Amino acid sequence: MRLATIVHEGREQAAFLTDRGLIPLVWVNEQEGADWETDLYGLLQKNQLKKLLGWYTGGGENLFTHLPALGLTQVSYRALYRKPGKIMGIGMNYLAKAIEISGRPPEDEPVIFLKPDTSLIGPGEYIRLPKSAGQITAEAELGIVIGQTCKEISEDEALSVIAGITTTLDMTAKDIHAQNPRFMQRAKSFDTFFSLGASLSTIDEYASLSELEVETVLNGEVAHNSTVSRMIFSPAYLISFLSHVMTLHPGDVILTGTPGSVVIKQGDKVECRITGLKTLINSVEV
Repeated sequence: MRLATIVHEGREQAAFLTDRGLIPLVWVNEQEGADWETDLYGLLQKNQLKKLLGWYTGGGENLFTHLPALGLTQVSYRALYRKPGKIMGIGMNYLAKAIEISGRPPEDEPVIFLKPDTSLIGPGEYIRLPKSAGQITAEAELGIVIGQTCKEISEDEALSVIAGITTTLDMTAKDIHAQNPRFMQRAKSFDTFFSLGASLSTIDEYASLSELEVETVLNGEVAHNSTVSRMIFSPAYLISFLSHVMTLHPGDVILTGTPGSVVIKQGDKVECRITGLKTLINSVEV
């Protein structure tokens, strides 16, 4: 099942992303006499996403052939939702990236940081470069959206708590971070320094997450790419690890690290491309 948040009838709302186009969830409610929440965050908070997936895979998808659809290029896409409970980042999680930054083999445990919800933007919204912050970088990353409350779970259990995966872009004030590693939190926290997904796919859409390819793209050119199999710490490990640090709740987002960053400047366009997901694109404000 694939979902997106779009602007339709003057508000941001969830829609099914299908080969025929976009079908707003409100249309499904009207057709089925259902009362699904019509925004993605509401679905997560009321524990409806898993039930919606059951409806979809149990034959609900057949309804789409009888409903009209909005053209894929005729709507505006937005952030999946605006107020995640937590946005958790993982640093240096691809071997090549870890060696590039630190000049040594990776750490025994993940490097973690948090981003505020004030940093959040969505597809098509502008990245703003803060004054006097020096060079700014952008990184494409696989994002994991948590679907149920969990604490101290094992790696074997971890994939069962995923609501879905998405595309993300993580921005960093590179020069601030370079001054002192302790400044990483400040370097990551500026407004517009996190872009959240053009679409969300449930993991049953994939035979294996390990073969997903993640690409950082600048002005139409692929700058860095790698596969999830080349992560130092797998998505399942990261979920388990973080759940032993803090309780995870529906709607929490985990950024799993990047295959590589690009320096961005005014007028640039940066993208996150991931297999099976709608490309996330943001321009840097001119």
